[in-house]
Amino acid sequence: MTSRCSVFIATSLDGFIARTDGSIDWLDQANKLIPPGEDCGFAEFMAGADALVMGRATFEQVLSFPQWYYGDKPVYVLSRTMAELPAGTPDTVRLHALEPREMVRVAAEHGHTRLYIDGGRTIQGFLTAGLIDDLTITVIPVLLGAGLRLFGELAADVPLTHVSTKAFPFGFVQSRYNIGGNP
Repeated sequence: MTSRCSVFIATSLDGFIARTDGSIDWLDQANKLIPPGEDCGFAEFMAGADALVMGRATFEQVLSFPQWYYGDKPVYVLSRTMAELPAGTPDTVRLHALEPREMVRVAAEHGHTRLYIDGGRTIQGFLTAGLIDDLTITVIPVLLGAGLRLFGELAADVPLTHVSTKAFPFGFVQSRYNIGGNP
């Protein structure tokens, strides 16, 4: 069973996904610019995903949101430090301490072959393992100057093929790429 791992994420113009302390207050502020009914393609992206894979820090951030955005989609949380999920965590969430390749295998065993990979370190780990197939990156028109970068150091270049770019009237610019040379 072949799996597809996809990323859908926002960054500041200077490439940060969060402040140094993990705060995404800048993104919350930017989201106020989005008109009602616009979701920048998130619902369509989510409709094509079987399950989510995220790291502990992203999971903890998501738990702080006023609502759970993933409905009944299965969510795999990767952590080597979290012993158990917090009380009140949706039943669809499972905790694992697996490497990316093993996580993809376990997800596939459960019929989840289109995975939404979220969280900086998790994305970096899956990218380093050669498991990311496509990236959708929405650039928010703000410079943070410092913070947590989406991409870390790589052992080699990762060629991308541009699929599309959309500029939204409220200033966001979203680009889609396939990893490698296949459009």
